[in-house]
Amino acid sequence: MSAPPYDVIDDDERLAFERLDPTNSVRLILPTDGEQAGDRYDRAASTMQGWLADGILEADAEPRFYGYRMDFTDAAGRRRHTLGVLGALGLPDVVGEGGILPHERTIPKAKSDRLDLLRSTRANLDPIWGLTLSRGFAGLVDQSRELAHCTDELGVEHRLFAIDDPERIAAISAAVASAPLVLADGHHRFETACNYRNERDASDSGATAIMAFVVELTDEELCIEAIHRLVTLPAGFDARSALADAFRIERADELATADPTTLLLVDHDGIWHLHPIDDVVDELLDVEPEPVRVTDAAVVEHVVAPRWPHAEWVFRHDHAAIVQLVREGRYSAGLVLRAATVESTRGAAELGVRMPQKTTFFYPKPRTGMVFRSLD
Repeated sequence: MSAPPYDVIDDDERLAFERLDPTNSVRLILPTDGEQAGDRYDRAASTMQGWLADGILEADAEPRFYGYRMDFTDAAGRRRHTLGVLGALGLPDVVGEGGILPHERTIPKAKSDRLDLLRSTRANLDPIWGLTLSRGFAGLVDQSRELAHCTDELGVEHRLFAIDDPERIAAISAAVASAPLVLADGHHRFETACNYRNERDASDSGATAIMAFVVELTDEELCIEAIHRLVTLPAGFDARSALADAFRIERADELATADPTTLLLVDHDGIWHLHPIDDVVDELLDVEPEPVRVTDAAVVEHVVAPRWPHAEWVFRHDHAAIVQLVREGRYSAGLVLRAATVESTRGAAELGVRMPQKTTFFYPKPRTGMVFRSLD
């Protein structure tokens, strides 16, 4: 049974998925300790081997690609889809080179958990997400032979297709190799895979690649949503006053949070439009290329964050939670951002530059458990 990606599952959700099905993939991606602490990774490996022995998992007789399609309704009520290919992506000798480009500046965090899991299971359990600049890539995906489908808890329909034809496989490989590939999601797993490859003997060919979901970087195939911010500030710090030299601040209708027309500030007194004072903000954003400076994430990084020097930041995808958590007094303030566009995302990719951290939330997310990739 499939599950969301490991990094969007909290403890309660993990337990719920475990209870739903004894073969839910959450038991592999977020294993728990047994009687002795520290054996969770060995448990994941033995669980996976047990599922193979029992026929719950079945290895392909020959290497193949998989078509993967997600059908969903976006926030505006429109029916959309994302169509791409699951396959093994070769790792570059150096992160940031070899035609694979990081999409955002990442937040440093420990990678030991994913590295220990990779060492024990010798498998890529969930795909990273890559965006190809190759035009017409979606047209190469064969959807004629469906292998599996499911509908997730958000109503997204997921379908998996076999791609076995050698000529089509060659065409897909050539298309991916012909243009830069931008990492949309999974930067840390990508770096972890590179670290694992580096610690292995050169003969370990399985460690030289990682499972990736590759999608064409185009409006037709992508839905980008915003990632919002919550902050904890020192007692007595006035978040709104600290921004007054850079923004004209105007009270907002609460309904504006559903589809904001500006960057929004949420504090204990209400919701506020932040209208940039052009000569101040433009000068601060001048360090970024055009596709990046138009994003709210760039405004937060270069204009807001320096004015809140002692802020502790938390990131959330759902804007309603930002308003609620600030009202409950759990955070000092929040920022509701507008989503980056596919156009700005592609523009940054074509220039080979990174966007600020947590600029984009690609929706929906591929399920974990539709395909695993063994390194052996």
